[in-house]
Amino acid sequence: MVAVQQNSLRVSTEEASKRRQILEGARKMFMDFGFDGASMGEIAKAAGVSKGTLYVYFADKCALFEAIVEEEAIEQGKVAFNLDPRRDVPITLHEFGEAYIAMICRPGGGSAIRTVMSIAERMPDVGRRYYERVLEKTINRLATYLEAHVAQDELVIDDCQFAASQFMLMCQASLFLPFIFQAAPAPSPNRINQVVTSAVRMFLAAYKAK
Repeated sequence: MVAVQQNSLRVSTEEASKRRQILEGARKMFMDFGFDGASMGEIAKAAGVSKGTLYVYFADKCALFEAIVEEEAIEQGKVAFNLDPRRDVPITLHEFGEAYIAMICRPGGGSAIRTVMSIAERMPDVGRRYYERVLEKTINRLATYLEAHVAQDELVIDDCQFAASQFMLMCQASLFLPFIFQAAPAPSPNRINQVVTSAVRMFLAAYKAK
């Protein structure tokens, strides 16, 4: 019985390792050639597996790309935003803003976003799932924090969902678009701090209780 369990665990570990190997190869091909330019044959070569092995794990290129998008969602979900409603609003917003921009503008992190953007019109389900699992989830978390402080009469906000989106976009100002279109490298911590400080100031000027 123990031997069977050990063999099962070894097979499971090997399968996970092989899947990881395939995803890393596919990620590189999608980054270098985009979704349309990356063929399953080239992905198999980049991953160091046979084409037959590739199809054992993924039915087609769409399934493979969706797995990469799912991993990106999981990776971004690991970012620890401290949105404890008991925390001070200016400090919490500033820490959130810095962590958020560092997450979406991290070196190499823009590739998945660019690829999703390039195929969202043709594969709307992929774009929608990415938005729901990554972007909307973060908006909801911040909105819940804001709602707690509206209830405490510290903030005056009619629509916390809108305000959360607004703050996140203010934090992106001059940072995200140049990065995502490869017009500029990932912003430095000092530059992120400057932009987020301005975003917090503008946000509180609009929504802090008088």
